[in-house]
Amino acid sequence: MKLNLLLALAGLAGAAFAAPQTFDFKDPKGVNNAVFKLDAPLEAITGSANGISGAVTFDPENPAATKGRIVVASATLMVPNPLQKQHLHSADWLDVAKFPEIVFESKELQNVKTEGTATTAEVAGTFTLKGVSKDLTVPIKMTYLKDKLGARVPNLKGDLLVIRAQFSIKRSDFGINPRAPQDKVSDTIDLTLSIAGASPR
Repeated sequence: MKLNLLLALAGLAGAAFAAPQTFDFKDPKGVNNAVFKLDAPLEAITGSANGISGAVTFDPENPAATKGRIVVASATLMVPNPLQKQHLHSADWLDVAKFPEIVFESKELQNVKTEGTATTAEVAGTFTLKGVSKDLTVPIKMTYLKDKLGARVPNLKGDLLVIRAQFSIKRSDFGINPRAPQDKVSDTIDLTLSIAGASPR
């Protein structure tokens, strides 16, 4: 009887250890960022945003089950030129007053490969920008860093999940100033996401 009880408790402990964790991507350091680039023949426009939040559920024992939602506050998208920034936030471009969030919500992971702490995959999900939602499949790399939260945020204990992704969208697909000449403003927008989420304990 005692042996059975011990085995049952050990099984429960193992299940608890392997349980999915929720990682919060609202970074207290403010260094999580998304970079965007439009590389037209006459002009290249590069900017970034750091108003990132969202949550991802990740199980180190089953990375393929990862689910999550990443949000970028559109008003935090910046470019070096002040006039370009005004244009970027205006109704013709991102209309940040009407559409304050850019969202990617995952549906499933495909072609999942894990080696050590790193998992590569293609995440299928819905990308919403300026009120338009499109299904996208995006290559990502996730790195699970157990007990490393304190190395990033002093005095906190817990784990980190680092996500890196690079993909492209079409400006015309999302109604972002479709009249702009493509020799000056590329229709292709290259996006790079570099973020880390925290799971304190």
